[in-house]
Amino acid sequence: MMKARWFWMTLVLLLAAGCRERRHVAQDQASDSPGTVAVVSDMTDDAARWADSVCAALTLRQKVAQLFLPAVFASDDLWTLRRVREYADSCIGGIVLLKGDTRGASALADSLSAWSRVMPFVAIDAEWGLAMRLADAPGFPANGSISPEADDQLMYDYGRELARECRLIGIDMVLGPVVDVSVPGGLMRRRSFGEDPRRVADLALAYARGLEDGGVLSVAKHFPGHGSVSADSHVRKGVIERSLHEMDSIDLYPFRRWVEQRLSGVMAGHLAVPSIDPDMRPAAVSPTVITDLLRADLGFTGLVLTDALNMKGAEGYGAPDAVMAGADIVVAPASTFSEVEGVVNAVESGMITEADIDTHVRRILFYKYLAGASGLRRALRRDSVPGSLGSREAEEISGRLVSGD
Repeated sequence: MMKARWFWMTLVLLLAAGCRERRHVAQDQASDSPGTVAVVSDMTDDAARWADSVCAALTLRQKVAQLFLPAVFASDDLWTLRRVREYADSCIGGIVLLKGDTRGASALADSLSAWSRVMPFVAIDAEWGLAMRLADAPGFPANGSISPEADDQLMYDYGRELARECRLIGIDMVLGPVVDVSVPGGLMRRRSFGEDPRRVADLALAYARGLEDGGVLSVAKHFPGHGSVSADSHVRKGVIERSLHEMDSIDLYPFRRWVEQRLSGVMAGHLAVPSIDPDMRPAAVSPTVITDLLRADLGFTGLVLTDALNMKGAEGYGAPDAVMAGADIVVAPASTFSEVEGVVNAVESGMITEADIDTHVRRILFYKYLAGASGLRRALRRDSVPGSLGSREAEEISGRLVSGD
């Protein structure tokens, strides 16, 4: 029975990874491979039906709660577990893991999954591997230190290795890669893949395909591009001073490629774009940036996440602003339950329609299904995780990323 269960878990993940891209490709090749079309179409149809069914069974407050990913430290102490239980009981959509260790991360993922009525997302910032957040995880070089000789295959292998590590812990979403195109001496130079938009796109897409083929959702950030901005969003709102024409050939280029590849998620940053939004709203709460530019102009149909809403760059704005702007998921609000109530009140007052909430929730549930979250549970012993993530492959990939060999 257990073997059969893991077979189906593996099948779901393999079919899910990048399935929306493969579906379109398969449709173009329908006369050559009708079997592939049927399998992939069935997968996405099943995901849509499951999302519709679950959404219909939730109350308004539970649906709103699905839009939130609060941040928690990766620790299995009593206080953190108690808070995670509160999130589960309230139908919160998942968590974002902060600093801690692999044991704590695994304990939280297992506990949240066991307690939640709807399978949660477990996300993490892992721009250069899990060691960015988890002290005892395998380390990889920061993006800015990757060799100029690194190629697509190496980045794909890197993504697949990180996906393997994430799955062992119970993580199904990586808040990365960074696709910001840096400038010489810029704030993002350590986190960016470089100053060439094409190379940034090539490396980021290969890495993301590795993640998603490994069953982990990827999230490109920080839309519409943080590379030329000198302000740190943790401290204050950044401003993109470029014209839309300049942005189109530099900042937006990697995101356009991302959309073409039909990858899972995009994170909107706390970046004002006066060339298209004279109100100077941060992108994460700007309908001009999310709904008009990202959704309508670029054609993105995946998940839109905000950057952490507790940053100073979003000061003065809240979850209702992000949802009205078109964001599906609100990341790391300062006060999760207060913000949930704020969105519920906005619906009840008519500022947001329940139909809009349903659209966000169905999209979230669709991707949860594709991440293997359709009622399937992680069958992983917590005490088996520490020390088990490292591998010879991880060490080799880390070395090759620096050497380019």
